[in-house]
Amino acid sequence: MNLAALVANIALGFSIGASLGMLGGGGSILTVPALVYIVGQSPQTAVTASLAIVGANSLLGASFHLSQGSLRWRLALVFGGVGMIAAYLTAGLSHLFPQTLLMVLFAVLMLAVGGLMLVQRKTTRGESIEPRWSVVLASGAGVGAVTGFLGVGGGFLIVPALVMLIGLPMKEAVGTSLVIIAMNSVAGLLGHLGNTPLDLALVALIAIFIAAGLAGTFVGARLAHRLPAAQLRIAFGVFVIILAALLLVDNLPRLIG
Repeated sequence: MNLAALVANIALGFSIGASLGMLGGGGSILTVPALVYIVGQSPQTAVTASLAIVGANSLLGASFHLSQGSLRWRLALVFGGVGMIAAYLTAGLSHLFPQTLLMVLFAVLMLAVGGLMLVQRKTTRGESIEPRWSVVLASGAGVGAVTGFLGVGGGFLIVPALVMLIGLPMKEAVGTSLVIIAMNSVAGLLGHLGNTPLDLALVALIAIFIAAGLAGTFVGARLAHRLPAAQLRIAFGVFVIILAALLLVDNLPRLIG
């Protein structure tokens, strides 16, 4: 790995970590394309490496948010546990549809979620609330089912569910989302390790991204606590819409053609 490649990988890792720390999402949907199109990894290797990178950075980000009092452990474990079961049960359905169609459906879902985050006129009050556990179970199962069916999801579905369905303040939703993402990443990584050999070069690449992501996650978590909740919600919505537009540009012509 030459110096230019090392600097590029550090910059990419930092950006991914900053996205996770500030918005509670953006990990896998940024990491996989970066590893494939910029670093030059195969898609299968990129998915495996992404799960390790996103999982580690999410766990580190969750610890930063925990130290600042914006993480709901119990809620995260229930939401994430139910979601993992639902994702496992619906994962087989994705093979019934073309991958391009699934990515277009995911982009449309992202546009809808991003739009809802932008037009939402008010968030919950700044203090913590006691969630309705029936809503937590239903939301976790719904997000998990969509994640398993489409093969993607992460924070771009978890954060809006925590804010709009469960009623968490935006800053708590970001921190709580990171625990759920870490849980999903560990489960996914265990499922992929048997199919992807971890050579020394790949381990070194993962280590660079995690180390750079640690710094980015720390900066992102600090920014999340300094930005007003409304600005954080708007930033999340705009980011989701931009990524959705990129996915549509990449996949819609192939689906139509």
